Amino acid sequence: MNAAFDTLDAARRLEAAGMGRDEAEAIAAIVRGAQGQLVTIGDLSGHLSALEARLYRALWIQAAGIIATIAALAGIAIGLASLWSGQ
Repeated sequence: MNAAFDTLDAARRLEAAGMGRDEAEAIAAIVRGAQGQLVTIGDLSGHLSALEARLYRALWIQAAGIIATIAALAGIAIGLASLWSGQ
């Protein structure tokens, strides 16, 4: 998050609303600390793009494995058919 959080202004507003100074300062500090833990849309976009690339790669690998398995089974079936037919 790019917007700066003014803890002094927040604490003053909480005090003006009737909260004690210590409590107001504590809440303002908590909000300021939590601000660094927020996730931005840019963060999510980057992570989702990386995940999409990994999933796409995994799907291609699985598809190649399935095609190879089908080809191997077809080869076995053709071999067995030729053995049974006596050729």
